[in-house]
Amino acid sequence: MKNYFLLILLVGITVPSKAQEGSAFKGFERLFVQPKHYEINYTSIPPVIDGGIDDKVWEVAAWTEEFRDIEGELSGRPVPYYRTWAKMLWDDDYLYVAAKLEDKHVWAYLTEHDQVVYHDNDFEVFIDPRNSGHQYYEYEINALNTIFDLYLTKPYRNSGSALVDWDSKGLKHAIRVKGTLNDPSDQDEGWTVEMAIPFRDIGGKPSGGDFWRLGFSRVEWDTEIIDNKYVKQTNEKGNPLPENNWVWSPQGEINMHMPERWAYIQFSKAETSAKLPEFELPYSERQRQYLWLVYYKQQEYRKKNERFATSLKKLGISAKVKIDGKSNTLKLKATCTQFTVSISDSPQTNILINEDGLVKIEEMGLNKK
Repeated sequence: MKNYFLLILLVGITVPSKAQEGSAFKGFERLFVQPKHYEINYTSIPPVIDGGIDDKVWEVAAWTEEFRDIEGELSGRPVPYYRTWAKMLWDDDYLYVAAKLEDKHVWAYLTEHDQVVYHDNDFEVFIDPRNSGHQYYEYEINALNTIFDLYLTKPYRNSGSALVDWDSKGLKHAIRVKGTLNDPSDQDEGWTVEMAIPFRDIGGKPSGGDFWRLGFSRVEWDTEIIDNKYVKQTNEKGNPLPENNWVWSPQGEINMHMPERWAYIQFSKAETSAKLPEFELPYSERQRQYLWLVYYKQQEYRKKNERFATSLKKLGISAKVKIDGKSNTLKLKATCTQFTVSISDSPQTNILINEDGLVKIEEMGLNKK
């Protein structure tokens, strides 16, 4: 990384407390590995969206860490056999994304907008501007520059469905292949992606210092060459083998639709030539980890008992926890089919999560997502 990009890699479980070290988090460690983070420089000179990612303005943006298997290092899954990186910038109108994907055989066959692009090899961007776990956006692109853009009111695990008719009208996008597309007779270097995602399409412009949740994913299918064409490898029943899912910030499960596991991105007003501030995980995010622990344990409890637990004790979680030396109280309200759990260190502010994984903030009687 360049010296203007200060990065702390926090490995292990997020919440720094004794409770975390005890039995409460046991069995869920993979879901509490610290997500990656990235400080995004502001740019007064927008990059040209031509797929080349060779504009001078991109030179000062740092690359992310190399992508890894979606399940993370604790899964024991192998390192991806092709390397992938991404970088970002922003201005008053757009979030700019560049990606570099190594690939010896670049192929793509889907050409129509809103076809399910991940049925080809693709690059994907997931954005949750509100950090609520709901109302988020997804962009997929293949090496033919075909776009699949969609909006989700809530994750599939919570009976959400994709609004495929939603279109990001102002999206700019381009790709560039370093090699020859759909030609098995030679070897390629890979392909690059550029996107300019308009803030007006995803809920509005951030301010300097704001942080969102964002996930990058790459789908890579294992293929063989038949009749001079790339064909997905199949199992003994003739079904395609599962795709490889490679991500910047591992999810802990084979599921990109877990917004709470996406990376943190923070918008800096520092220009591209300036030194970026050090990222610090907000205290409220450490509080939220306990809410997600209750959420995961409630899902596990319901799977075993066909109902939600009505007390924290049944979940093996203490109602009193300490975070950064501050005393916090967890409160669970639950029926057999619904629950809400809150965490607070004062009477003025509560953070809540419900059975759908929707996170809200309550401040002095006001609800905020």
